[in-house]
Amino acid sequence: MHLSRSLRAALAVTVAAAVLPLAAAAHADAAGKKEGSSSAAAASAKRPKSLVIGIDGATFAKFEKAKMPKVKGLMAGGMTATSNLYANPMAPTSSGPGWSTIATGAWPDKHKVIDNSFAGARYDLFPDYATRLESVNSAYNTLVVGTWSPIRDTVFGPAVDTRLGGVNDADTTTTAVSKLKTTDADATFVHLDEVDGAGHSYGTEHRAYLTALATADTQIGQILDAVTSRATYANEDWQILITADHGHTPGGGHGGNTPGERQTFVIAKGTGFTPGSVRHDVKITDIAPTVLSHFGVTPAPAWQLDGKAIGTLTPDAFDALRPSLNTRVDELALPSTLKGWTTTAPAGWTIDNSAMPSGGVTEWRGWSFATDEFWTNAELGQGRETNVRARDVFAVADSDEWGDKAHGAGQFDSTLVSPAYAVTGGTTATVSYATNYKVDGPQTGDVYVSFDGGTPQLLQSYRANVNTFEKLTVAVPAGATTAQLRFRYTGTNSAFWTVDQVNVSS
Repeated sequence: MHLSRSLRAALAVTVAAAVLPLAAAAHADAAGKKEGSSSAAAASAKRPKSLVIGIDGATFAKFEKAKMPKVKGLMAGGMTATSNLYANPMAPTSSGPGWSTIATGAWPDKHKVIDNSFAGARYDLFPDYATRLESVNSAYNTLVVGTWSPIRDTVFGPAVDTRLGGVNDADTTTTAVSKLKTTDADATFVHLDEVDGAGHSYGTEHRAYLTALATADTQIGQILDAVTSRATYANEDWQILITADHGHTPGGGHGGNTPGERQTFVIAKGTGFTPGSVRHDVKITDIAPTVLSHFGVTPAPAWQLDGKAIGTLTPDAFDALRPSLNTRVDELALPSTLKGWTTTAPAGWTIDNSAMPSGGVTEWRGWSFATDEFWTNAELGQGRETNVRARDVFAVADSDEWGDKAHGAGQFDSTLVSPAYAVTGGTTATVSYATNYKVDGPQTGDVYVSFDGGTPQLLQSYRANVNTFEKLTVAVPAGATTAQLRFRYTGTNSAFWTVDQVNVSS
């Protein structure tokens, strides 16, 4: 039998938990009306309850082969969404960064957990969701039960009411079941660790890994039964979320940038989740704000969370392209059946390639629209894995990949042109978009805005690495009724620029 992580750690590696102290949280009345407070929950006929279960090292691609009736039942009764993690240079696909991202709703470049030492963690700025819930209303009963000790001792902070551990997953399950049956826990997080142990010991292709997934499924079933057997269950509104911090390689291990290590998932059942639904725009950073939203807590802009409550996510024009995406043409390292790119713009958008040389890699000639699975795996280890703020289908200009095939003289030079957005003259408008701009040679990235078809004016220039969600304010001329954006990228075998979730609001 494979060893649990706690035993492996005792025998092999000491996991440090050097954590910056949490800033003192001011407790607010749940009836408050401000952002970051709870008000909607009080109006609900049923009491909101939340359960998040984390399966460490669970590779979603193996669920189909494993005996997992409880998890598959949740999928049938709710929503399933797969997505990809970061990789270096943002952070390796390790537990510390993964669970910190899930708990805080922020990516590693914000919470600063980049390994399992937790050195430099900024939980003072980006605390876990249970701590935020406590800061809104200390009457909430928060519970964390985890096999891996840093989950309860580090990732979730001291404001949490009850933090317990188990020597193995069976013990953790027993503890969680007891607490869920006998206490009035409002928000519960349970961490199961031994699938990760099987991944390290055997790899995802071994039968032992599938057995570990099946065992975790049985334990999840016991935890779910504890919820439904509560005497007060009929008067409670339970939101159930299942997720993982990373996957594993076929031969065992994680921390790298392969698809098996980077793929993660969110399974959600409860109010607002359509049974049997599948989404492509949900990230693990959305778990924390989704839990908070269930309790009527709206994250304040000052929190700077990367995630959003799943119920608030709406597809953009790029996402509508998913059904029409193509398989590879020149990117022969990708699977021949994988669909993930197009250079056909969605309705209202255009691409100006009048300055583009002929030739080059077909998929990336000018601005393209792609999925993470297709674009990041075209060539690993060049920073594409950091494009975590894009969702579903996004726009990308990649002079590096385009230049991998012979092309005419001149640099990559392409402009992505938006539809005309309605604005109000004499006011200000907000231009927002997710962007990842990476430099590795001569290149430029410029954003222009024009009003009522007038001369484009420079709004923003990129010449250094930027990975963020932009919100730019622009003055709208008196009498103007429309605004149009242009994203012009030039490069000579340099790096890339991605843009997603573009919007202009006035």
